[in-house]
Amino acid sequence: MGEARTVPWLTIVGINEDGPAGLSPASRTAIERADLVTGATRHLALLPDLRCDVAPWPIPFDDGIARLLEQRGRRVVLLVSGDPFWFGAGTTITRHLARDEWVAHPAVSTFALAAARLGWLIDDTACLGLHAAPLTRLRPILAPGRQAIVLVRDGAAVSQLARYLDELGFGASMLWILEALGGPSERIRRSTAATLDFADIAHPVAVGVTVAGDGAVVPGAAGRPDHWFDHDGQITKRAVRALTLSALAPKPGETLWDIGAGSGSIGIEWLLSHASTSAVAFEADPVRADRVRANAAKLGVDRLRVINGRAPDILDGLPSPDVVFVGGGLSNALLDRLCATLDSGTRLVANAVTLESEILLTQWHATRGGTLQRIELSDAAPLGTRRGWRAHYPVVQWSVAL
Repeated sequence: MGEARTVPWLTIVGINEDGPAGLSPASRTAIERADLVTGATRHLALLPDLRCDVAPWPIPFDDGIARLLEQRGRRVVLLVSGDPFWFGAGTTITRHLARDEWVAHPAVSTFALAAARLGWLIDDTACLGLHAAPLTRLRPILAPGRQAIVLVRDGAAVSQLARYLDELGFGASMLWILEALGGPSERIRRSTAATLDFADIAHPVAVGVTVAGDGAVVPGAAGRPDHWFDHDGQITKRAVRALTLSALAPKPGETLWDIGAGSGSIGIEWLLSHASTSAVAFEADPVRADRVRANAAKLGVDRLRVINGRAPDILDGLPSPDVVFVGGGLSNALLDRLCATLDSGTRLVANAVTLESEILLTQWHATRGGTLQRIELSDAAPLGTRRGWRAHYPVVQWSVAL
Protein backbone atom coordinates (compact mmCIF):
# COMPACT_ATOMS: atom_id res chain seq x y z
CA MET A 1 0.00 0.00 0.00
CA GLY A 2 1.35 3.42 -0.92
CA GLU A 3 1.21 6.37 1.44
CA ALA A 4 -1.72 8.76 1.14
CA ARG A 5 -0.92 11.75 -0.98
CA THR A 6 -0.97 15.08 0.81
CA VAL A 7 -3.32 17.63 -0.76
CA PRO A 8 -1.58 21.01 -1.06
CA TRP A 9 -3.34 23.79 0.83
CA LEU A 10 -1.85 26.56 -1.36
CA THR A 11 -2.37 26.94 -5.10
CA ILE A 12 -0.31 29.58 -6.90
CA VAL A 13 -2.23 30.72 -9.97
CA GLY A 14 -0.67 32.77 -12.75
CA ILE A 15 -3.04 35.33 -14.22
CA ASN A 16 -2.64 37.88 -16.99
CA GLU A 17 -4.53 40.95 -18.13
CA ASP A 18 -7.12 38.82 -19.95
CA GLY A 19 -8.39 37.64 -16.55
CA PRO A 20 -10.59 34.52 -16.45
CA ALA A 21 -10.30 33.96 -20.21
CA GLY A 22 -6.63 33.05 -19.89
CA LEU A 23 -6.94 30.70 -16.92
CA SER A 24 -6.37 26.97 -17.33
CA PRO A 25 -9.08 24.51 -16.22
CA ALA A 26 -6.93 23.59 -13.21
CA SER A 27 -6.66 27.24 -12.20
CA ARG A 28 -10.41 27.75 -12.55
CA THR A 29 -11.12 24.69 -10.40
CA ALA A 30 -8.73 25.85 -7.68
CA ILE A 31 -10.39 29.28 -7.56
CA GLU A 32 -13.90 27.80 -7.45
CA ARG A 33 -12.97 25.55 -4.49
CA ALA A 34 -10.93 28.14 -2.58
CA ASP A 35 -11.74 29.32 0.93
CA LEU A 36 -9.53 32.38 0.37
CA VAL A 37 -8.14 34.13 -2.68
CA THR A 38 -5.33 36.62 -2.21
CA GLY A 39 -3.17 38.64 -4.55
CA ALA A 40 -2.41 42.14 -5.74
CA THR A 41 -5.40 44.47 -5.94
CA ARG A 42 -5.17 44.61 -9.73
CA HIS A 43 -5.23 40.80 -9.92
CA LEU A 44 -8.27 40.55 -7.65
CA ALA A 45 -10.03 43.15 -9.81
CA LEU A 46 -9.77 40.75 -12.74
CA LEU A 47 -11.99 38.28 -10.84
CA PRO A 48 -14.88 40.40 -9.50
CA ASP A 49 -17.31 37.52 -8.90
CA LEU A 50 -15.37 35.55 -6.28
CA ARG A 51 -17.64 33.82 -3.73
CA CYS A 52 -14.96 33.12 -1.11
CA ASP A 53 -12.97 35.30 1.26
CA VAL A 54 -10.76 37.83 -0.49
CA ALA A 55 -7.63 39.45 0.96
CA PRO A 56 -5.50 41.98 -0.96
CA TRP A 57 -1.78 41.28 -0.68
CA PRO A 58 0.06 44.04 1.20
CA ILE A 59 2.92 46.26 0.04
CA PRO A 60 5.82 45.61 0.47
CA PHE A 61 5.38 42.06 -0.76
CA ASP A 62 7.27 40.34 2.05
CA ASP A 63 4.78 41.68 4.60
CA GLY A 64 2.19 39.25 3.28
CA ILE A 65 4.17 36.04 3.78
CA ALA A 66 3.48 35.63 7.51
CA ARG A 67 -0.23 36.30 6.94
CA LEU A 68 -0.31 33.67 4.22
CA LEU A 69 1.36 31.05 6.41
CA GLU A 70 -1.31 31.63 9.06
CA GLN A 71 -3.86 30.26 6.57
CA ARG A 72 -2.54 26.68 6.68
CA GLY A 73 -5.49 24.33 6.86
CA ARG A 74 -7.61 26.39 4.47
CA ARG A 75 -7.75 26.10 0.70
CA VAL A 76 -5.89 29.22 -0.44
CA VAL A 77 -5.26 30.59 -3.93
CA LEU A 78 -2.50 33.14 -4.46
CA LEU A 79 -2.81 35.14 -7.70
CA VAL A 80 0.46 36.24 -9.31
CA SER A 81 1.48 37.61 -12.68
CA GLY A 82 2.09 35.19 -15.52
CA ASP A 83 4.66 32.53 -14.73
CA PRO A 84 5.36 32.55 -10.96
CA PHE A 85 8.83 31.09 -11.38
CA TRP A 86 10.23 33.37 -14.08
CA PHE A 87 11.16 36.56 -12.21
CA GLY A 88 7.89 36.08 -10.34
CA ALA A 89 6.74 35.66 -6.76
CA GLY A 90 6.98 31.87 -6.79
CA THR A 91 10.21 31.16 -4.95
CA THR A 92 9.67 34.08 -2.58
CA ILE A 93 6.69 32.11 -1.26
CA THR A 94 7.69 28.49 -1.69
CA ARG A 95 11.00 28.81 0.15
CA HIS A 96 8.87 29.01 3.30
CA LEU A 97 6.88 25.85 2.50
CA ALA A 98 7.41 22.12 2.26
CA ARG A 99 7.18 20.78 -1.28
CA ASP A 100 3.87 19.00 -0.63
CA GLU A 101 2.17 22.17 0.66
CA TRP A 102 1.77 23.92 -2.67
CA VAL A 103 1.01 23.48 -6.34
CA ALA A 104 1.39 26.04 -9.13
CA HIS A 105 -0.51 26.66 -12.36
CA PRO A 106 1.47 29.18 -14.45
CA ALA A 107 0.03 31.35 -17.18
CA VAL A 108 1.88 32.58 -20.24
CA SER A 109 4.81 34.70 -19.07
CA THR A 110 5.13 38.39 -19.93
CA PHE A 111 8.38 37.51 -21.71
CA ALA A 112 6.54 35.09 -24.00
CA LEU A 113 3.80 37.64 -24.71
CA ALA A 114 6.35 40.36 -25.44
CA ALA A 115 8.40 38.11 -27.75
CA ALA A 116 5.21 37.12 -29.58
CA ARG A 117 4.27 40.76 -30.15
CA LEU A 118 7.76 41.80 -31.28
CA GLY A 119 8.57 38.67 -33.27
CA TRP A 120 11.77 38.08 -31.32
CA LEU A 121 13.43 34.73 -30.81
CA ILE A 122 13.12 34.42 -27.05
CA ASP A 123 16.09 32.09 -26.61
CA ASP A 124 18.30 34.77 -28.20
CA THR A 125 16.85 37.59 -26.07
CA ALA A 126 18.03 38.62 -22.60
CA CYS A 127 15.10 38.49 -20.18
CA LEU A 128 15.41 40.48 -16.95
CA GLY A 129 13.05 41.20 -14.07
CA LEU A 130 13.98 44.60 -12.67
CA HIS A 131 10.91 45.37 -10.55
CA ALA A 132 13.07 45.68 -7.43
CA ALA A 133 16.55 45.26 -8.90
CA PRO A 134 18.90 48.01 -10.09
CA LEU A 135 18.94 48.99 -13.75
CA THR A 136 22.71 48.41 -13.69
CA ARG A 137 22.02 44.68 -14.14
CA LEU A 138 21.65 45.55 -17.80
CA ARG A 139 25.23 46.81 -18.04
CA PRO A 140 27.02 43.56 -19.00
CA ILE A 141 24.64 42.88 -21.90
CA LEU A 142 24.67 46.34 -23.48
CA ALA A 143 26.17 45.93 -26.94
CA PRO A 144 24.83 47.12 -30.31
CA GLY A 145 22.40 44.61 -31.77
CA ARG A 146 21.59 42.87 -28.50
CA GLN A 147 17.92 42.51 -27.60
CA ALA A 148 16.38 42.43 -24.15
CA ILE A 149 12.92 42.24 -22.62
CA VAL A 150 12.87 44.02 -19.29
CA LEU A 151 10.10 43.92 -16.68
CA VAL A 152 9.99 47.17 -14.69
CA ARG A 153 7.99 48.51 -11.79
CA ASP A 154 5.99 51.29 -13.47
CA GLY A 155 6.03 54.10 -16.00
CA ALA A 156 8.55 56.14 -14.02
CA ALA A 157 10.95 53.19 -14.17
CA VAL A 158 10.64 53.15 -17.97
CA SER A 159 11.82 56.78 -18.05
CA GLN A 160 14.67 55.92 -15.69
CA LEU A 161 15.68 53.05 -17.99
CA ALA A 162 15.73 55.38 -21.00
CA ARG A 163 17.91 57.92 -19.16
CA TYR A 164 20.27 55.18 -17.99
CA LEU A 165 20.79 53.96 -21.55
CA ASP A 166 21.24 57.50 -22.87
CA GLU A 167 23.82 58.39 -20.19
CA LEU A 168 25.88 55.33 -21.13
CA GLY A 169 25.97 56.31 -24.80
CA PHE A 170 23.16 54.00 -25.93
CA GLY A 171 20.55 56.72 -26.48
CA ALA A 172 19.94 55.42 -30.02
CA SER A 173 18.53 52.18 -28.59
CA MET A 174 14.96 51.46 -29.70
CA LEU A 175 12.49 50.91 -26.87
CA TRP A 176 9.15 49.17 -27.30
CA ILE A 177 6.83 50.11 -24.42
CA LEU A 178 4.52 47.13 -23.86
CA GLU A 179 1.59 47.95 -21.59
CA ALA A 180 -1.05 45.53 -20.21
CA LEU A 181 -0.08 42.75 -22.61
CA GLY A 182 -2.84 40.28 -23.39
CA GLY A 183 -5.64 42.43 -21.98
CA PRO A 184 -8.24 44.79 -23.42
CA SER A 185 -6.05 47.81 -22.59
CA GLU A 186 -2.96 46.46 -24.34
CA ARG A 187 -0.86 49.16 -25.96
CA ILE A 188 2.51 49.06 -27.73
CA ARG A 189 4.50 52.20 -28.52
CA ARG A 190 8.10 52.79 -29.44
CA SER A 191 10.73 55.47 -29.05
CA THR A 192 14.47 55.80 -28.86
CA ALA A 193 15.91 56.00 -25.37
CA ALA A 194 17.15 59.53 -26.02
CA THR A 195 13.77 60.87 -27.17
CA LEU A 196 11.35 58.99 -24.89
CA ASP A 197 8.80 61.46 -23.51
CA PHE A 198 5.66 59.39 -22.80
CA ALA A 199 3.99 60.69 -19.64
CA ASP A 200 1.12 58.20 -19.49
CA ILE A 201 2.78 54.79 -19.31
CA ALA A 202 0.45 52.38 -17.49
CA HIS A 203 1.26 49.46 -15.21
CA PRO A 204 1.89 46.57 -15.83
CA VAL A 205 4.61 47.38 -18.32
CA ALA A 206 7.52 45.66 -20.00
CA VAL A 207 10.14 47.17 -22.30
CA GLY A 208 11.67 45.60 -25.35
CA VAL A 209 15.15 46.98 -26.00
CA THR A 210 17.22 46.79 -29.18
CA VAL A 211 20.59 48.18 -28.15
CA ALA A 212 22.21 50.80 -30.39
CA GLY A 213 24.72 53.58 -29.91
CA ASP A 214 28.42 54.11 -29.36
CA GLY A 215 28.58 53.44 -25.62
CA ALA A 216 31.41 51.35 -24.19
CA VAL A 217 30.79 47.60 -24.29
CA VAL A 218 31.92 45.52 -21.32
CA PRO A 219 34.29 42.80 -22.61
CA GLY A 220 33.11 39.26 -22.01
CA ALA A 221 36.43 37.61 -21.14
CA ALA A 222 38.27 37.65 -17.82
CA GLY A 223 41.01 40.26 -17.57
CA ARG A 224 38.94 43.28 -18.49
CA PRO A 225 40.93 46.51 -19.01
CA ASP A 226 41.95 48.21 -15.79
CA HIS A 227 40.05 51.40 -16.67
CA TRP A 228 36.76 49.63 -15.89
CA PHE A 229 37.77 49.68 -12.21
CA ASP A 230 38.29 52.84 -10.18
CA HIS A 231 41.32 52.25 -7.93
CA ASP A 232 44.11 53.92 -5.98
CA GLY A 233 46.82 51.58 -7.26
CA GLN A 234 45.61 48.61 -5.22
CA ILE A 235 44.33 46.47 -8.08
CA THR A 236 45.21 43.10 -9.55
CA LYS A 237 46.25 44.27 -13.01
CA ARG A 238 44.60 43.00 -16.17
CA ALA A 239 46.98 40.21 -17.25
CA VAL A 240 47.57 38.88 -13.74
CA ARG A 241 43.81 39.10 -13.08
CA ALA A 242 43.11 36.92 -16.11
CA LEU A 243 45.61 34.31 -14.89
CA THR A 244 44.19 34.54 -11.37
CA LEU A 245 40.61 34.01 -12.58
CA SER A 246 41.85 31.00 -14.51
CA ALA A 247 43.37 29.61 -11.31
CA LEU A 248 40.21 30.35 -9.32
CA ALA A 249 38.22 28.47 -12.00
CA PRO A 250 34.71 29.77 -11.15
CA LYS A 251 31.89 27.28 -11.54
CA PRO A 252 28.13 27.93 -11.48
CA GLY A 253 26.71 28.25 -7.97
CA GLU A 254 30.07 28.68 -6.21
CA THR A 255 30.90 31.33 -3.61
CA LEU A 256 34.21 33.23 -3.52
CA TRP A 257 35.89 35.01 -0.64
CA ASP A 258 38.01 37.88 -1.99
CA ILE A 259 40.30 38.80 0.92
CA GLY A 260 42.07 42.14 0.65
CA ALA A 261 39.76 43.18 -2.18
CA GLY A 262 41.40 46.51 -3.06
CA SER A 263 39.35 47.65 -6.05
CA GLY A 264 37.15 44.53 -6.05
CA SER A 265 38.25 43.55 -9.54
CA ILE A 266 38.70 39.84 -8.74
CA GLY A 267 35.33 39.44 -7.00
CA ILE A 268 33.53 41.43 -9.68
CA GLU A 269 35.01 39.43 -12.55
CA TRP A 270 34.21 36.24 -10.63
CA LEU A 271 30.55 37.30 -10.55
CA LEU A 272 30.55 38.23 -14.23
CA SER A 273 31.64 34.68 -15.09
CA HIS A 274 28.33 33.01 -14.12
CA ALA A 275 24.96 34.44 -13.14
CA SER A 276 24.60 31.98 -10.25
CA THR A 277 27.92 32.67 -8.52
CA SER A 278 28.21 34.76 -5.36
CA ALA A 279 31.08 36.55 -3.66
CA VAL A 280 32.09 38.24 -0.43
CA ALA A 281 34.77 40.94 -0.57
CA PHE A 282 36.76 41.73 2.59
CA GLU A 283 38.52 45.09 2.69
CA ALA A 284 40.09 46.72 5.76
CA ASP A 285 40.13 50.27 4.33
CA PRO A 286 36.62 51.83 4.43
CA VAL A 287 37.36 54.11 1.46
CA ARG A 288 38.40 51.13 -0.63
CA ALA A 289 35.38 49.16 0.57
CA ASP A 290 33.11 51.92 -0.76
CA ARG A 291 35.09 51.90 -3.99
CA VAL A 292 34.50 48.17 -4.36
CA ARG A 293 30.75 48.75 -4.03
CA ALA A 294 30.86 51.53 -6.63
CA ASN A 295 32.86 49.40 -9.08
CA ALA A 296 30.39 46.53 -8.66
CA ALA A 297 27.46 48.84 -9.39
CA LYS A 298 29.23 50.31 -12.42
CA LEU A 299 29.61 46.87 -13.98
CA GLY A 300 26.10 45.69 -13.12
CA VAL A 301 27.06 43.32 -10.29
CA ASP A 302 24.74 43.45 -7.28
CA ARG A 303 25.54 40.05 -5.78
CA LEU A 304 28.80 41.20 -4.18
CA ARG A 305 28.68 41.49 -0.40
CA VAL A 306 31.35 43.88 0.86
CA ILE A 307 32.57 43.57 4.47
CA ASN A 308 34.77 46.30 5.89
CA GLY A 309 37.27 44.71 8.27
CA ARG A 310 40.59 42.93 8.56
CA ALA A 311 41.02 39.20 8.05
CA PRO A 312 41.26 36.77 9.70
CA ASP A 313 39.17 38.21 12.55
CA ILE A 314 36.42 39.44 10.21
CA LEU A 315 35.83 35.90 8.90
CA ASP A 316 34.09 34.68 12.07
CA GLY A 317 30.58 33.30 11.71
CA LEU A 318 30.38 33.27 7.92
CA PRO A 319 29.33 30.26 5.83
CA SER A 320 32.32 28.53 4.28
CA PRO A 321 33.08 29.47 0.66
CA ASP A 322 33.96 27.17 -2.23
CA VAL A 323 36.97 29.26 -3.27
CA VAL A 324 39.21 31.81 -1.54
CA PHE A 325 41.47 34.42 -3.12
CA VAL A 326 44.01 36.28 -0.98
CA GLY A 327 45.15 39.41 -2.76
CA GLY A 328 46.04 41.54 0.26
CA GLY A 329 46.79 41.09 3.93
CA LEU A 330 48.65 37.82 3.35
CA SER A 331 50.09 36.45 6.58
CA ASN A 332 50.97 33.20 8.27
CA ALA A 333 48.08 33.72 10.71
CA LEU A 334 45.59 34.14 7.86
CA LEU A 335 46.75 31.01 6.04
CA ASP A 336 46.73 29.06 9.33
CA ARG A 337 43.15 30.14 9.93
CA LEU A 338 41.97 29.33 6.43
CA CYS A 339 43.58 25.90 6.35
CA ALA A 340 42.27 25.03 9.83
CA THR A 341 38.65 26.14 9.34
CA LEU A 342 37.69 25.81 5.68
CA ASP A 343 35.98 22.72 4.34
CA SER A 344 38.09 20.01 2.74
CA GLY A 345 38.37 20.60 -0.99
CA THR A 346 38.08 24.39 -0.79
CA ARG A 347 40.24 25.97 -3.48
CA LEU A 348 42.72 28.62 -2.33
CA VAL A 349 44.65 31.01 -4.55
CA ALA A 350 47.08 33.56 -3.07
CA ASN A 351 49.14 36.18 -4.88
CA ALA A 352 52.34 37.65 -3.47
CA VAL A 353 54.42 40.62 -4.65
CA THR A 354 56.82 41.34 -1.77
CA LEU A 355 59.83 39.17 -0.93
CA GLU A 356 58.38 38.47 2.51
CA SER A 357 55.05 37.20 1.18
CA GLU A 358 56.87 35.25 -1.56
CA ILE A 359 58.89 33.42 1.12
CA LEU A 360 55.67 32.69 3.00
CA LEU A 361 54.00 31.11 -0.03
CA THR A 362 57.14 29.13 -0.82
CA GLN A 363 57.06 27.64 2.68
CA TRP A 364 53.35 26.79 2.50
CA HIS A 365 53.80 25.19 -0.90
CA ALA A 366 56.57 23.01 0.51
CA THR A 367 54.29 21.68 3.27
CA ARG A 368 50.83 21.69 1.63
CA GLY A 369 51.64 21.11 -2.05
CA GLY A 370 49.59 22.60 -4.83
CA THR A 371 50.97 24.76 -7.64
CA LEU A 372 53.46 27.57 -7.20
CA GLN A 373 54.30 29.78 -10.16
CA ARG A 374 56.06 33.06 -10.79
CA ILE A 375 54.37 35.45 -13.21
CA GLU A 376 56.68 37.98 -14.91
CA LEU A 377 55.31 40.51 -17.37
CA SER A 378 56.89 43.37 -19.31
CA ASP A 379 55.49 46.15 -21.49
CA ALA A 380 57.18 47.84 -24.43
CA ALA A 381 58.12 51.40 -23.40
CA PRO A 382 60.20 54.28 -24.83
CA LEU A 383 63.95 53.96 -24.26
CA GLY A 384 65.60 57.06 -25.56
CA THR A 385 64.78 57.22 -29.26
CA ARG A 386 63.93 53.51 -29.31
CA ARG A 387 61.88 51.08 -27.24
CA GLY A 388 62.68 48.55 -24.58
CA TRP A 389 60.94 46.22 -22.14
CA ARG A 390 59.72 47.72 -18.88
CA ALA A 391 59.25 44.97 -16.32
CA HIS A 392 56.43 44.83 -13.78
CA TYR A 393 56.98 43.49 -10.30
CA PRO A 394 56.82 39.69 -10.55
CA VAL A 395 53.84 37.97 -8.89
CA VAL A 396 54.15 34.63 -7.14
CA GLN A 397 50.91 32.66 -7.11
CA TRP A 398 50.09 29.64 -4.97
CA SER A 399 47.06 27.49 -5.83
CA VAL A 400 45.96 24.55 -3.71
CA ALA A 401 42.91 22.47 -2.82
CA LEU A 402 42.75 22.27 0.97
